[in-house]
Amino acid sequence: MAGKLEGRKIAFLAADGVEQVELVEPRKAIEEAGATTELIGLEDGEIQGFDHLDHADTFKVDKAVKDADPADYDGLVIPGGVANGDFLRADEDAVRFTAAFAEAGKPIASICHGPWVLVEAGIVKGRTITSFPSLRTDVRNAGGTWVDEEVHVDQGLVTSRKPDDIPAFSAKAIEEFCEGRHEDMPQPAGATTA
Repeated sequence: MAGKLEGRKIAFLAADGVEQVELVEPRKAIEEAGATTELIGLEDGEIQGFDHLDHADTFKVDKAVKDADPADYDGLVIPGGVANGDFLRADEDAVRFTAAFAEAGKPIASICHGPWVLVEAGIVKGRTITSFPSLRTDVRNAGGTWVDEEVHVDQGLVTSRKPDDIPAFSAKAIEEFCEGRHEDMPQPAGATTA
């Protein structure tokens, strides 16, 4: 896998409460495939990782989302964690940042509670995704189809359910980042923040 993503730059969008393994393991796999990565947070400083409900490590943010330009990245990863997903979907800059990737046809990979941000950004309408099962009603209410699968890919949108799915999630994310832009990616519809 080494070198597959050489010359590509991938953004990881996360906040306090990120499920640590869903940040660390995909990031490691993507970097091992040759990409450079940047951790984008809601503000400068550090974010607090979690191991389910327990505090884990902290991670230095490379850039605040308000200062990050989606044009600088070839793809986006949104890890899970209940608090992480909730903080991100409530932040207008994070939602705009996410929507910009879909608007540009750039691949997005999101796991567990991360798809809450996809819902908020209007990206799931007419799409089929998976997520942590508690999000299925949110996905359906946003006009998407929810499936219970280890990993699902829909025109450049990679989604998975939980930490056990990380190996499949990482592999599919790398595959989509290798493919690059999807000119036929559906555009965000009905995002709830401007």
